[in-house]
Amino acid sequence: MDDLVQATGISRHGIYSDFGGKRELFLACFQRYQDLIVTPAFGRVEQHDATLTEVQAYFEHQISLAEKLGLPGPGCFVGNSMTEIAPHDSDVLAEIKIHNDRLYYGFVNAIQNSCTRKSALTEIEMKQLAEAIVIFANGLWAMSRIVTNSNKLRDTVSVFLNSIKERL
Repeated sequence: MDDLVQATGISRHGIYSDFGGKRELFLACFQRYQDLIVTPAFGRVEQHDATLTEVQAYFEHQISLAEKLGLPGPGCFVGNSMTEIAPHDSDVLAEIKIHNDRLYYGFVNAIQNSCTRKSALTEIEMKQLAEAIVIFANGLWAMSRIVTNSNKLRDTVSVFLNSIKERL
């Protein structure tokens, strides 16, 4: 908050009152985070013809961003909110659900497009894999808070996605 006050020259009170309060400002940050962080990385996974190649690119984009910020890093705003605030705040939990649903549907799309043997996986199995990738993604961003070597994150993504590709 101090950085925001310093950058804008507006007092904390002024910033909070523009949003209706501290909590409302925090909730507004979810959409801003989607616009500035998630969409540039995840938008390619949401394309109609996306495959696991785009999922790999999503992870690489985010790992590269973490490298630029410096590892260990602050982690993911959504992930941090999921573990620290959502269990006690239904509005934050709703924002987390919106975010995770977005990831889920993008991953379902990419899995369906990557399936080389259409009869190999049922629709339910594809959805279960997409849910596993959502959980993996959240765990990966949590790990970025303690990992100092980005190649450890990359190697983990590679192993995980290769295991999925083997099922397809």
